[in-house]
Amino acid sequence: MRAAPDAGGQARSGADDLEEPATVPGWWRRNLPALRERYPAVPEAVWRRAGAADGREFAVAVGAMAAVVASASLAGRLTGGRSATYQAALNAFGLHGLVHLAQAGLVRGYTPGSATSPLIVVPFTLWARRRLRRAGVLRATRPRDLAVGLGFAGAATVAAHGVARRLTRG
Repeated sequence: MRAAPDAGGQARSGADDLEEPATVPGWWRRNLPALRERYPAVPEAVWRRAGAADGREFAVAVGAMAAVVASASLAGRLTGGRSATYQAALNAFGLHGLVHLAQAGLVRGYTPGSATSPLIVVPFTLWARRRLRRAGVLRATRPRDLAVGLGFAGAATVAAHGVARRLTRG
């Protein structure tokens, strides 16, 4: 049986992890006023929160997310890819790439993460799922699994930003 594609996932995640901290703070400064105007139904609290994270806080959040990815990768490695946590995280990784692309579509331009998603995130996810399928360990993906993947990604994102806010703001 082939090994789970875990270590490569961490390496490939790293490129996305470089793009976002390098671009997020400046992108928000430049685009927040236009986004508020274009999407008035979005609650003001969302805009305040989005614009409040500085580069340091965002970098810490990315590091916290890297710890989540590393943990899921380890679970995949230890189980030969059978881990439900690993497979949910793999789905979440790919779905987060699609979310970046959807965000770029909504703003009709570049958004942080949208450059690496079609080049790295989505292709890696498809490659890893193909390897798991060939090894006979890929679980069938139902709509519920996609919802779990998005939920996993969302919860991990909220937790990573909460940790970062606490660490950087005391």
